[in-house]
Amino acid sequence: MIRINLLPHREQKRKARVRRFTALSAMSVLAGGAVVVFAYLFIGAQISNQEERNTFLTDKNAELDKQIAEIETLKKERQQLLDRKKVVERLQSNRGEAVQMLDQLARQVPEGIFLKEIKQTNDQLLLVGYAQSSARVSTLMRSLEDSFIFEQPNLIEIKANTVGGQRVNEFSLNVKVTREKDEADEKGKANKKEAPKP
Repeated sequence: MIRINLLPHREQKRKARVRRFTALSAMSVLAGGAVVVFAYLFIGAQISNQEERNTFLTDKNAELDKQIAEIETLKKERQQLLDRKKVVERLQSNRGEAVQMLDQLARQVPEGIFLKEIKQTNDQLLLVGYAQSSARVSTLMRSLEDSFIFEQPNLIEIKANTVGGQRVNEFSLNVKVTREKDEADEKGKANKKEAPKP
């Protein structure tokens, strides 16, 4: 009977399987390493790209902030110029006001009243003077109320005094100066208040 020894054949197959397993393992490790390296490079490129975008956006935001600051400065300068323009326009429109006031005072002051002081503060006029009687002061107040340039006369004080040996009534009163521009502003404000809300 013939005896065949199969041990070396099995040993060779086992060694071949081990070599195959080792080769597959090495290829898997290399493939995994390649995937990791590729993923690392890809993510690095994405991060770099995003950082460039962030830098670009930051620079653009800084430029926009500068432009907004310039716009705010221009708005303030524009408002200052508009305020100056309004002041100049008001001065221009009220340029002849003093002449009109003095003319109206000369027309409205009745006989028996002498003014010794006239003082203006904004739209208020202070009149100080002497009257032969308190009735003359009442007549003056009614005349001022009827005038187109004065309104709301308000008697502050009236007292008896002696001037140059004559007994007179010394008085002081406030009267408001009517301004056309103020009336137009008040009408505009009244129209805004009356306008129905949408």
